[in-house]
Amino acid sequence: MLEHILVVVKGAGDLATGVIHRLRRAGMRVVATELPQPLAIRRAVAFGSAVYEGTWEVEGLVARCVADEAAMKRALSAGEVPVWVDPEARIVEWLHPQAVVDAIVAKRNTGTDVTDAPVVVALGPGFRAGQDCHAVVDTNRGHDLGRVILRGQAQPDTGIPGSVGGESARRVLRAPSDGLFVGQRQIGDLVQAGEAVANVGGQPVTAQIDGVLRGLLHDGLNVRAGCKVGDVDPRGVVEHCFTISDKARAVGGGVLEAILYCLSALNSTHHSLT
Repeated sequence: MLEHILVVVKGAGDLATGVIHRLRRAGMRVVATELPQPLAIRRAVAFGSAVYEGTWEVEGLVARCVADEAAMKRALSAGEVPVWVDPEARIVEWLHPQAVVDAIVAKRNTGTDVTDAPVVVALGPGFRAGQDCHAVVDTNRGHDLGRVILRGQAQPDTGIPGSVGGESARRVLRAPSDGLFVGQRQIGDLVQAGEAVANVGGQPVTAQIDGVLRGLLHDGLNVRAGCKVGDVDPRGVVEHCFTISDKARAVGGGVLEAILYCLSALNSTHHSLT
């Protein structure tokens, strides 16, 4: 029923993947844009991994990295999600989608404009609904997670990672220095506090808590000291590493609501004018 709706999602990390999955399940066609070297930590559940692997599947939905319009159309016809390497999302200018979703989650607006499409939705802080976009979806864990904001902003970024299993800052793995990132363990591995799971420029990246390695940056990327390179989930459920998170699913539901609400409002305005 909703297959006539084409959506461009900027970013294909784990939150964006939760959004894309819900939009596709609802019947919308989705094209995602990504960086030449995606920086997703939870890459097992990030369609951006298709840039490295060619294709990537998350919960039964396949994403395919495409390099031209013909390949994009073939992927859409096959029910897949085309992932286009396009950091500035220039594809929006010639695709003319019904909706654009800024799911980069950069905590600031990196170039999205309310005129990009009939409906423009943005995730998290850094955007003002009614000015930068038509709707903002709150990404902050807690009572307002997934809430659709039509006027104003989402909750500000606290700089503190959300609590998972009672842990927040300690579950995040950060680069000890500038350098080349090389993983030593795999996503889904059970790890212990003090265990080295990767190295940056030869310096170890160690887990601070016991748990399951839920996220780890792709090998071979140059990183800066202090940047996030991994995530340990203290709940220790391996299956959680390979399925869309509760947070991404909630945010995806908010985006679906926002698109349908805004398109309905546009249709109502059009009918009242005619």
